[in-house]
Amino acid sequence: MKVSVCIATYNGERYVRDQIRSILSQIDQNDEIIISDDSSTDQTLQIIRSFNDKRIKIFANQKFKNPIFNFENAIKNANGEYIFLSDQDDVWKENKVKVMLAALSEHDLVVSNAQIGDESLNVIRESYFEWRRSRTGILKNLVRNSYLGCCMAFNRNILQLVLPFPKIIPMHDMWIGMIAEIHYRPVFIEDKLMIYRRHGGNVTVLNEDFTSNESLISKLKFRVNLIIAVLKRSIKSSK
Repeated sequence: MKVSVCIATYNGERYVRDQIRSILSQIDQNDEIIISDDSSTDQTLQIIRSFNDKRIKIFANQKFKNPIFNFENAIKNANGEYIFLSDQDDVWKENKVKVMLAALSEHDLVVSNAQIGDESLNVIRESYFEWRRSRTGILKNLVRNSYLGCCMAFNRNILQLVLPFPKIIPMHDMWIGMIAEIHYRPVFIEDKLMIYRRHGGNVTVLNEDFTSNESLISKLKFRVNLIIAVLKRSIKSSK
């Protein structure tokens, strides 16, 4: 097994067909798409099953009520040497897997650039990196995180420190990115390999200027919790 694409789904019927189609078109027959579904009540699973593709493996009836641990479940069930994270509502460019795999031959974790689109995939910002000032750096990503999960892929070896997810982390991508910063070799590549779709149902809510609507207190709390979790995991790994 070479590539595992991990998708955490929940009531994604509006867009999941486009995303699955864009992924299947570029993965090999021995690769897999891991679907962890958090008890969707719409047609999400019916749409995914309609592809009737053996590469799609569905883990249904999860009850996390939380995208962080829904993603963790998908990752735990992945068998690939290379693991890609995917949201249910974006669309991958046709060369995403090829370009990311090339970068993974020299790095442990890769984050690609992306265009930002509206609900109809009309591009409203040309570069996620430019907006987020995306780059590596521990302090930089503590202050302003640029590890976007749906743009990430990593070698399986980082799971030895990433899993299990601590209960107090703010988001799975921030956690994975920070572990990679400290213990592995992350890289940001400028290739825009997907359209990051923004719509009213996104888990991460952004204002019109693409800034988070979290309060300052919440942001500080999230970062303190992240630092604590990273320190605990690093100390544990050194013993």
